[in-house]
Amino acid sequence: MTGRIIRTLCAAFWLVPVMAWARPPAVPVFLAFLDAPHERAPLRVPPRLLVSFGGSPVAAVMDTGSTGIVVSASAIPDVANLPGPSGFIEYSSSGRIERGRWVETPVTIRGANGLSVTTRPIRVLAVTRVDCIPHARNCRVRIMPRHVAMLGVGFGREADHQPESTPDRNPFLTIAGPVPPWRGYIVTRRGVTLGLNQSVSHSFAMIRLVRSGRVPDWDQTPVCIAIDAAQPACGVALIDTGVVVMYLSVPGAPLSPGLTDGPSLRPGTRLAISLPAPTRDAASYEITVGGPPGALAPERVILVPHRGTFVNTSLRFLNGFDYLFNDSLGMVGFRPNRSD
Repeated sequence: MTGRIIRTLCAAFWLVPVMAWARPPAVPVFLAFLDAPHERAPLRVPPRLLVSFGGSPVAAVMDTGSTGIVVSASAIPDVANLPGPSGFIEYSSSGRIERGRWVETPVTIRGANGLSVTTRPIRVLAVTRVDCIPHARNCRVRIMPRHVAMLGVGFGREADHQPESTPDRNPFLTIAGPVPPWRGYIVTRRGVTLGLNQSVSHSFAMIRLVRSGRVPDWDQTPVCIAIDAAQPACGVALIDTGVVVMYLSVPGAPLSPGLTDGPSLRPGTRLAISLPAPTRDAASYEITVGGPPGALAPERVILVPHRGTFVNTSLRFLNGFDYLFNDSLGMVGFRPNRSD
């Protein structure tokens, strides 16, 4: 009898780690935006989610155009006793420079549907001052601001005045506990799915990214842009949920100067944007500057000084396409949707 008990206990002892090892990965989690439009309505304002650091939650813009959580220091409980080096993030679209300290804390992110995820302890920029670059488009200096809240979840942003915005500070890539097979997310007009597997990814046309030579991150999405049916110029694109205005740099673009926030494309200019995949375009669309308003048309198209060809699509891109980022495999994906 004693031998049988010992054999049973041994079998049970070995069964525990085998069962834990064989446990299936977690399923992706969908977080609905706080201000999501109706099912067929277009997205017109930057989407928001709730974030908390052990205290009361605050509504933060979910920004695929930056990397790292940036929040007023007053939103983080006991922030004065959290150690961390000084740091900053500069937003080239607005000209704001958020300054503070990188403090380490877990972060809980919640959607309007009540679902939430919590990160491992990550560095968060606790902002104590806002400065402005010369000739900033949308900025004023503030000391101890109380309404700063940005949830930066983009990639490849280090070269754009954000040297400290590395993947280890991306909350969507640092979720605690069991996670789906691939790190990444899917953004639609109505919310974001965190974590990827084959079933949620199969309907997307995929583009493979290039590994950055500067930091352990991916370079930005390839794009080709044609103006008024001219030969396309190819460069990089930023799918940016944090802005409603398109920022563009294309050699030979026809200017409409004299505007307060920079030169714009001349009204009537036709703009064709394509995101090329190996066998076909993963996404493509056209807009006419100053033409009839459409779901994909940004509020304005502003020309910016940039090396090579570049477009920041603005959040209006999501009115035509869902957007996938797979950090584990180094890929982005797109699938058409309808918002009319």
